[in-house]
Amino acid sequence: MLDGKRILLIVGGGIAAFKALDLIRRLRERGAVVTPVLTRAAEEFVTPLSASALAAHKVYRDLFDLTDEAEMGHIELSRAADLVLVAPATADLMGKMASGLADDLASTLLMATDKRVLIAPAMNLRMWLHPAVQRNLALLKGDGVLIAGPNEGEMACGEYGPGRMAEPPEIVAAVEAALAEGPLKGRHVIVTSGPTHEPIDPVRYIANRSSGAQGAALARALTGLGADVTFVTGPAEVPPPGGVRVIRVETAQQMLEAVEAALPADAAVFAAAVADWRVANAAERKMKKDGSGRPPTLEFSENPDILARVSQLDEGRPCLVIGFAAETDDLVVNATAKRARKGCDWIVANDVSPATGIMGGDENAVTLITAAGAEQWPRMGKDQVANRLAQLISKALA
Repeated sequence: MLDGKRILLIVGGGIAAFKALDLIRRLRERGAVVTPVLTRAAEEFVTPLSASALAAHKVYRDLFDLTDEAEMGHIELSRAADLVLVAPATADLMGKMASGLADDLASTLLMATDKRVLIAPAMNLRMWLHPAVQRNLALLKGDGVLIAGPNEGEMACGEYGPGRMAEPPEIVAAVEAALAEGPLKGRHVIVTSGPTHEPIDPVRYIANRSSGAQGAALARALTGLGADVTFVTGPAEVPPPGGVRVIRVETAQQMLEAVEAALPADAAVFAAAVADWRVANAAERKMKKDGSGRPPTLEFSENPDILARVSQLDEGRPCLVIGFAAETDDLVVNATAKRARKGCDWIVANDVSPATGIMGGDENAVTLITAAGAEQWPRMGKDQVANRLAQLISKALA
């Protein structure tokens, strides 16, 4: 799947660097040509000999290697690759990338490349959650850098939380998605996913049972066909797939702003279960019982209709706009009316009544509503639904 693809692998300094050796092996098993670059700190964890033996390639370490630099080696290395992969991407490397610093071979390569860059962050959870790291992450995403992970898990330091580097198979999948050659190559698709959380007070919110599984599966299927996917997700249970540009949001308003910022796009698929209403008088402090026995009065305002707004754009409307309709009764009638009301091209309708087990489950049973009518699909896994829908999107954009 990666036959002949040239991967420039930059290994940052951190205990997760030991996974880079397995990553090299797995990339080569898929046919990739891997050129390792070790930072000085990385050499504290893995040796150049180990990396070179597994890659069957010279390891690069020093910006001021006179033999290589006589031919502007850092420029050639950075542009000869099909993809630049940073694993692990430490807080230091991310900071250099975000700030545009180039004071060693790794950071200079990252500045000089004109190819896609994929990073797999790895660091202590407190470092990962530090405002500076999150600020740098946002800048890198805005620059189009792809992110794989990090995962949540036990750290080498004994703490537990986000910051653990994605496992090599996950990173390989993200590499394959980033380099996918398919019918959607060069096409930009926006996918929304998961629920939204509408605050009542600082500790309570209105939400729904959406897991985000269908949206994540669809984003994965689209990247597999070569699409450049912007994945706008609410607080979902299912993690985003590798190889997509992830934008995390909480509320419907934030999701709308993220979608508008991601435009233009060739297609937009609104699979998120967006709350129809928000609390207009959300409290700034936790609501407490006052002893009267009366519950607080909540005032509701209607949330922005993201699907309708994008469907009805005069300028910048995607060629194909697809909405999802979760219904508990009169599925085809309600979904058909929704398509007409919103102005979108297709509606993917599913019956989420409790007896189906679909909301939050592993399977889906959908009916596709288009201008041509209703097409009922058999019940199948959400990955299968995603693959089938992605193929239809590909044909529609051809």
